[in-house]
Amino acid sequence: MSADSTPSSGRNPAVRTRFAPSPTGFLHLGGARTALFSWAFARHHGGTFVLRIEDTDVERSTPEAVQAILDGMQWLALEHDEGPFYQMRRMDRYREVLAGMLAAGTAYQCYCTPGEIEAMRERARAGGRKPRYDGTWRPEPGKTLPPVPEGRKPVLRFRNPPDGEVSWNDLVKGPITIANAELDDLIIARPDGTPTYNFCVVVDDWDMGITHVIRGDDHVNNTPRQINILQALGATLPEYGHVPMILGPDGEKLSKRHGAVSVMQYDEQGYLPEAMINYLARLGWSHGDDEIFSRAQLVEWFDTRNLSKSAAQWDPKKLNWVNAHYIKQSAADELAARVAPRIARRGGSAEGVDLAAVMGLLKERAETLEQLADDAMLFCGAFDPAAIPAELAAQHLTDAARAMLRDFAGQAADLEWTRENIAALMKATLAKYGVKMPALGIPLRVAVIGRAQTPAIDAVLALIGREKVLARLHAI
Repeated sequence: MSADSTPSSGRNPAVRTRFAPSPTGFLHLGGARTALFSWAFARHHGGTFVLRIEDTDVERSTPEAVQAILDGMQWLALEHDEGPFYQMRRMDRYREVLAGMLAAGTAYQCYCTPGEIEAMRERARAGGRKPRYDGTWRPEPGKTLPPVPEGRKPVLRFRNPPDGEVSWNDLVKGPITIANAELDDLIIARPDGTPTYNFCVVVDDWDMGITHVIRGDDHVNNTPRQINILQALGATLPEYGHVPMILGPDGEKLSKRHGAVSVMQYDEQGYLPEAMINYLARLGWSHGDDEIFSRAQLVEWFDTRNLSKSAAQWDPKKLNWVNAHYIKQSAADELAARVAPRIARRGGSAEGVDLAAVMGLLKERAETLEQLADDAMLFCGAFDPAAIPAELAAQHLTDAARAMLRDFAGQAADLEWTRENIAALMKATLAKYGVKMPALGIPLRVAVIGRAQTPAIDAVLALIGREKVLARLHAI
């Protein structure tokens, strides 16, 4: 284990997990779920959660993508205990291990060009065999290797065992066995000396003492190769668990058209991180029939035995339901702090508005913080009576309605402005004119807010304030 990856004091050294994204794009939903499962497993066992940035794809890796990953992890509060470690800063270590493998004979130089490799594959296909590298440069007792081509730089290949099997008991899928004959000699370093993905992952997991690898099942085919390299290095093998992919609502692989976007876009769309954690956890993991649970409960309950063997399906309606639950459970002042910047982006102002009280009124019907911000503009946005839609005014602001509203405004001028008093005045006005609530409530909404539907109108009027309400009523 390298010096920079010593287990944190006070933690269980028997469990060390990692999340190792490639910074070639944003932190997407599948990556966020993998990070969550790895984090929850480490937390459940009192272990260590390592963050590693696999940035060896120099052409596609960007600082912006690194920051997007870090931002996503921070928003979800998936705190890492060690790292972030960057593979590009570990090149000396990789070269050291490559040199050792070359000296030990577990790796060898191969001078085949990409064109020659493709020709090998074509010949194999033509002969009904699996297309693969044919071992031209693999040293064997009594074998004469071709002459080294002048000026050509070699790749390094791992000398994969020719016989036997690779087996592991997958934490999710159960026992898996792959015949070594199915695996060819993997390239572990390119002609310029830079190591390849599967090699870097192995050295990192070895050096960082990773004990449990939880990742997507698109890595299943990498696992036997990585196990063989680890065994060639004399390293202790981690346990592997491969989680099935997330499907879109139509059963197809999740893509951008389904909402497979950066997790930070869900922040922009008004989802709470605690709701996203809850929903992501249920995509492929369960604890009985529990749908809603806290982060602490997730950590307490998390067990890889409850990870599903089948693909999970993304359901935006279910996410909205979960988010609405967390909004309802949030304190009004906390929601006010989260929604205030969204109101400002809409050109509104919460100055002079009891925003916490507004949140308390609106949160029961809201699915997202964006919806809360839209609805809060009733109280925080400018209002122009002349902008009331003509059709709405014609339907609800009749001569009879206007007369009733003027009477209401006159009675309200000296009213102590509380919801209870406003409700009492509305009740008295209804009795005076012999009408039912919609005959007064809807015209009040249209005249004061410009909408026919709002939460309870007495509560809305109380929060808007006497001066604004009377000014708007007198303006009709």
